[in-house]
Amino acid sequence: MYALLISYPLLSALVALGSLALLFGGVLGFAAVRFRVESNPIVNQVDELLPQSQCGQCGYPGCVNYAEAIVNNDEAINKCPPGGQSTVNAIAELLGVEAPASDEEGTASGPVIAYIDETDCYGCTKCLRTCPVDAIIGATKQMHTVIDTDCTGCGLCVDTCSTNCISMYPVPVTTKNWVWELPEYPVVMARAGKKV
Repeated sequence: MYALLISYPLLSALVALGSLALLFGGVLGFAAVRFRVESNPIVNQVDELLPQSQCGQCGYPGCVNYAEAIVNNDEAINKCPPGGQSTVNAIAELLGVEAPASDEEGTASGPVIAYIDETDCYGCTKCLRTCPVDAIIGATKQMHTVIDTDCTGCGLCVDTCSTNCISMYPVPVTTKNWVWELPEYPVVMARAGKKV
């Protein structure tokens, strides 16, 4: 075997690399099991309730950071404008606390999207860099526009616009996004005759 490896240097290099790969893979696998850090399951559940827009309006760089602050530092649960009151209610129910009112004052009650007045836009691209979901399209020194189906309504682009040509408008109600609020009736099981 040794003579074979000496006579074929490429084969000996492949055997050496394969051996090192197995050794390091084993060490990394052992370290992953031995030194695994368990995360707080409540943080993961709160993070799943947040909209994952990563807009930073809550004061944290991402939704998981905000979820950690809610669970570990008793941060207020109503600092997420894209999530709205429904997210606040869901987090309050999960944590077993009373749901406070939303922090938003003087804003539209429903979902909003950004709109760019293209006559005033001169293409500074500040809003392009700020949008966390890439809902704004355009180029340098060209007018920009918002893809309304991708806009989450976070409003970060409004503050960065140097010509104040971006405004937030309520999402128009159409047959595709209209929700009919049905009254809740108790469901009765036909066979068991018990209310659910």
